[in-house]
Amino acid sequence: MITGSIVSSLQGEPRSTHDIDMIITIQKSVAKKLVEAFPLPDFYLDEDNILDAINKQSMFNLINVNTGDKVDFWILTDEPFDRSRFSRKIGEEFMRLKMLVSSPEDTILAKLRWAKQSGGSEKQFTDALWVYEVQYEKLDIDYLEQWVKKLNVESLWKRLVDEAETV
Repeated sequence: MITGSIVSSLQGEPRSTHDIDMIITIQKSVAKKLVEAFPLPDFYLDEDNILDAINKQSMFNLINVNTGDKVDFWILTDEPFDRSRFSRKIGEEFMRLKMLVSSPEDTILAKLRWAKQSGGSEKQFTDALWVYEVQYEKLDIDYLEQWVKKLNVESLWKRLVDEAETV
């Protein structure tokens, strides 16, 4: 499932980003094949990093050495919010490319959580605000408010609702 700034740009206001964030499930037995699919010298992808990320339910990177473009692969965790948003992924098409992305509600929640975890990132907050404004009429507000409490981002949510320009 694609998430992060790529998705908030599709669901809200576009902005430039230098990486793609993906949440994945992966078996250890696939790590070597993945590395072989993206060989040096054009790509950097380390099998030990993949295995470590699987063990720790963390993340690893794929880097295009020629361009500096990067994919952050986040291992799906057992955390309730991660499981919920992964189960709610939706299909989107962009430039004839079909992909699975986080729902607008989950994009907003993840951005608010990242804003809080990073000490108040305005970039993350603004991404959430733009998605909220653009998607407002389609949003499941009950779902949002349920997770706002569970994720302990009430103050950011209140600020978002107060600042939003919705019709």
